[in-house]
This record gives sequence, structure tokens and C-alpha cells, in this order.
Amino acid sequence: MSRRILIAPDKFKGSLSAPEAAAAIAEGIRRLDPTAELDLCPIADGGEGFMESLASALAGRWIHCPAVDALGRPVDSKYVLADTAEGPVAVMEMAETAGLWRLAASERDPLVATTLGVGMQMAHAIAEHQVSRIIMGIGGSATNDGGCGMASALGVIFPDESGVSVDPNPWNLLGATAVDFSNRMTLPRVTAACDVDNPLLGERGATAVFSGQKGATAESKVTLEMALRNLVAISGGEQAAEIPGAGAAGGLGFGLLHFAGAELVSGFDLLADLLKLEERVVKADHVITGEGSIDHQSLSGKGPVALARLAARHGIPVTGFCGMTDDAARGSGIFASLHALADTGLPLEQLIAEAGPLLTAMVEQSNFIQS
Repeated sequence: MSRRILIAPDKFKGSLSAPEAAAAIAEGIRRLDPTAELDLCPIADGGEGFMESLASALAGRWIHCPAVDALGRPVDSKYVLADTAEGPVAVMEMAETAGLWRLAASERDPLVATTLGVGMQMAHAIAEHQVSRIIMGIGGSATNDGGCGMASALGVIFPDESGVSVDPNPWNLLGATAVDFSNRMTLPRVTAACDVDNPLLGERGATAVFSGQKGATAESKVTLEMALRNLVAISGGEQAAEIPGAGAAGGLGFGLLHFAGAELVSGFDLLADLLKLEERVVKADHVITGEGSIDHQSLSGKGPVALARLAARHGIPVTGFCGMTDDAARGSGIFASLHALADTGLPLEQLIAEAGPLLTAMVEQSNFIQS
């Protein structure tokens, strides 16, 4: 009887999309066992790839709209519009506009980067398509603005002590003294799909954990944290700030909760439900997952780890493949085995450029089927 293998990786950021990673893994398995029955199910947990995954699951169509990137430059953005039993639903990724991928390394500056473009997309879906719900994947951000840019695009105003509205970015938030909701547009149900459980503030918050990769320095981290604390204080957002996931995407989780009345859910759980992932796990003899990096941050609930925990509840072994990992992930006991392309010792440039063939070869060489 042939073995049934579920292949459900997330993206390898900068080199392979989730579908490309699944195809590369599948080729490696075919070389190991040509008789294996393969079920390819690319996943996403709220970051890049989230829209693409749900576009298929919901039979949605792509909508283009004008927006801006994290630095306020005009971009042509897109989101998914799907007809559902509850009415038209818009599926978005915050990274489509305010994502780190849109900025060169030299441009990264979370003191001035904002989520304004995210709010522009939301406003477009509401005004042009009268959506009954917005599902927002939050991850991969270049921002640390607590969602104030997004809120401003929806009509929320952040005045200073003179009553003059400030341009809502972290630097300017230091001078804001109030939050005015009176002109905020009427919003539909908003669901924020999140891949981490960090609060907004403190040692596990948005600034401390994630801002470094967005260009923050030790000095600017102090300012960023002060700006977020001020945002919480002037808006009465103390409760929202402590909710797990409030710190996601530079605090956009907090902004969606507090300024848009959103519900914050696990991006993986939302997608798993739509993809009937648990049913597919139960039918498998082995699960293969992966992502560009499976490390200590992944343990907070990112897709491959969430999938491995789901499979463990049904006694299904999981093998992980990734670009890089660390001791925390290796020692977590979550995976039957964990394999990293970085362990080959090849230069980073080669690992990125040849990720597909290298991933295929690593799957074949791992011979996980015998484990």
C-alpha cells in the first residue's frame, strides 16, 4: 500500500513561494518513493502568501486599487474579493502595501514607516464593493506604528496639544495628545489573521522583538516604544495592548483591534479551516512542512509549527525543511526531524538562487520515509 504524504510548506521568503516549495519537496519525495501518494497543500499564517491561499479556497477574484507603501510612495496594490454566504468578503495582506519586501535595505526606517496603505485598501473595499467582512493577514511588515497609519486612512485623527492633526507615524505620535474617532468611516466585520502571539509593549512586544529586522537601532527602539506607549495612553488602549497578537506586524494587531473593532485570530487556524487541513492531516501517513526560517520566533505559533502541533494531536509524524533554524527549534521536540539548507555550508546567495533544486536534493537525501 502506497504511503500518503501531506506536503504543506509556507514560503521560503526571498526564494520560493509556498506552492514552489511544495513542488520542490514533492519532487524530492518522488525520487525517494515514486509510489507515494502526495497531497500538496501550501499554507500561510497571515504573512505573504495569505491572499493567494485564500483566493483559491474562496474562489475569489483579484481587485486592484491605488495605495501607498510604508514610506508613502504610490503603489498599485491588490486584494481578493469573494462572494460568500455572508456577502462580499475582501481578503488582504498588510504586506501588500506596508510590507518589508517593498523597501530596499537602506530605506528601512520604522520611525517614519506607516500602515497608511493598509487603511487605503480597507477604505477602497468598503466604498467600492460594500464588503460585509474584511479578512486581513498581518505579517511581514516594514512598520512599527501601532496601526495608526491604517486608522488615519479610515478617518481617525491624532491631534496634538494645539488640536492640529499630526501625520501619524511613530516619530510624530510622540506629540499626539488625543485620538478623535468622530470621522471614522463605518466599518464591516474585520478579522485580523495573525501569526504570532506577542503583546504590543514590553520585552515581548512589537518593538523589542521585531523592529530590529525593520531597521531599528538601539536608540530608535527607545523612541518607538515610547511612541507606542503614548498611543496606548491617549487612546485608552491598555486592554487591547495586552491581547496576544497585538504586537503583530509592528502593532497593526493592536490598531485593528482598537481602532477597527477587529477580532484577532490565528492566521493558520483560519486557513486550516478553509483548506480542511485537519481532515487532510488525519488521512496522511507523514506530514512535510517548511519555511524559510524555523526558529525560536516560529515557536510563537507560525504556520509550520502550528501544523506540526496539529499533526502531533493525531500521532502523525512531521518532518520540517527550512532555509535556516536554531537550537530552540531543533530542541523543541515538535518535529520528527528538522533539516536546514544552511547546514550545507553553501553561500547565502547560492542558497537563495538555487533554493528549489537544493530543497529537492535535501528531501531526497534525508530519506525521511525510513524514519
